[in-house]
Amino acid sequence: MKVTAEHNERMAKMTFSSVYPHYVTKVEKKGRTVAELHQVIAWLTGYDELKLQHFIAEKTTFEAFFKKADLNPNTHLIKGLICGYRIEEIDNPLTQQVRYLDKLVDELAKGRKMDKILRKVKE
Repeated sequence: MKVTAEHNERMAKMTFSSVYPHYVTKVEKKGRTVAELHQVIAWLTGYDELKLQHFIAEKTTFEAFFKKADLNPNTHLIKGLICGYRIEEIDNPLTQQVRYLDKLVDELAKGRKMDKILRKVKE
């Protein structure tokens, strides 16, 4: 599937606060916790719970959300399909980052072990 310019623009303008409740519902419905969701988001972005609440209250766009993020250096290990797109083939960095988050939330909801979700590299 080719990601279009319109799709990328829509992703940039979407607010974190509009999607966050869907993440919460998805993980709780599958028996996972908001704390685990926050752990996954923190791993990806570096944001703590206070910062997440700020972004929700401010209705921050994904563009601003990810611009300020300190992305985990292991994000390149997030691979696979999400919403019909192969993550590693998405050429727009912002769209790819949003899909990273979607993929991690999906893995959490599907019951994957936290070590695997957080891409713990065996030493």
